[in-house]
Amino acid sequence: MAKRLTKLQMLQNGATAPKKVDASDSICADFLIYLKRECHLAKNTVDAYRRDMMQFVKWLDGRKPETMGVSDLSDFIGFLHDRELAPASISRNIVAVRTFYKYLQLEGIATENPAELLATQKSWQRMPGVLSPSEVDAFLSAVKKSDQFWERDRALLEVLYATGCRASEVCSLRVRDLSLSEKHLRCHGKGDKQRMVPIGGRAIAAIELYLSHARGILAARGPSLCDELFLSRGGRPLDRVQLWRLVKRYAERVGILSEISPHSLRHSFATHLLAGGADLRQVQEMLGHASIQTTQIYTHVEHSRLQRVHREFHPRA
Repeated sequence: MAKRLTKLQMLQNGATAPKKVDASDSICADFLIYLKRECHLAKNTVDAYRRDMMQFVKWLDGRKPETMGVSDLSDFIGFLHDRELAPASISRNIVAVRTFYKYLQLEGIATENPAELLATQKSWQRMPGVLSPSEVDAFLSAVKKSDQFWERDRALLEVLYATGCRASEVCSLRVRDLSLSEKHLRCHGKGDKQRMVPIGGRAIAAIELYLSHARGILAARGPSLCDELFLSRGGRPLDRVQLWRLVKRYAERVGILSEISPHSLRHSFATHLLAGGADLRQVQEMLGHASIQTTQIYTHVEHSRLQRVHREFHPRA
């Protein structure tokens, strides 16, 4: 399958595509260009579509997408299940294929969209992983002064939990986005939508320490000046893969062996706020969710807490 994926892979690397490519591969590559240039989707969104379309091209195995019916596409869902993808990942793949077939209709390549009949997985079938408050405390204390650039790492972890920002949002934070004296920062979310996010005292102190010590050292190592807040050891903006590795390293250090990721801190942020009595609409605004239904996935912890209270205090529980 390497030859069939060549154009998609080279498009990702910014290189010129080869002259001879598989037809479905070429159409998918054109679809990604359409998403970027005509739909003006964010780079991270286009990258997600690219990964999903690579799965679809692999499954097509040289067949033309316009010849596929709903029964054929149902086999594609089975293909995704066989790869043991999470329900949320399968749902995202289905959405990508639906959008792809809409593109084929616009281009006159397909007359129907068989993917419209595919049923998506319910996102609540797999609740997001949430750390307990004690686990969060242990995790945030995992960074030691003996660690290289410990000021950066401590500030990074504190910001993840204090703001509930996505990994990509934390990586794109700029120094000029900080308003520490006013206890908030400007976050650049999906679709380049901006929102103001409050930030607490511990995170502010960690950021100030990082700015006064380690960031200048890291910035001096870079090939050029950059405004991003969190920098790699080479002086470049920290990317999501590096952020994920740092989170995994410190989680393992304190014995948190569950599937923790930067998103786990976002899940924990929302769940702990709701369990503490925060208003759902306010949490929605802080998370940057377009729909409150997305935020409601975190209320399962609040419901379980109320059930425990009911069992403990109600005379007929």
